[in-house]
Amino acid sequence: MNFPRFLVGMTTASFVVALSTFLATGSIWKALGWTVLTLIVLQVGYFIFVVRLIYRGRKSHR
Repeated sequence: MNFPRFLVGMTTASFVVALSTFLATGSIWKALGWTVLTLIVLQVGYFIFVVRLIYRGRKSHR
């Protein structure tokens, strides 16, 4: 997975979460809160993915 593809996916997922939360609750603030939470979870997941790739790469070179 490369970074531009991740950004497109993250943007799309954030938009879907924001829109569905707004339509379900009618609150812009709840939609914003859930969207920020989604962005944080996605970013942490991407960080773990990159760390795992680096760790596996170093392990195979030994």
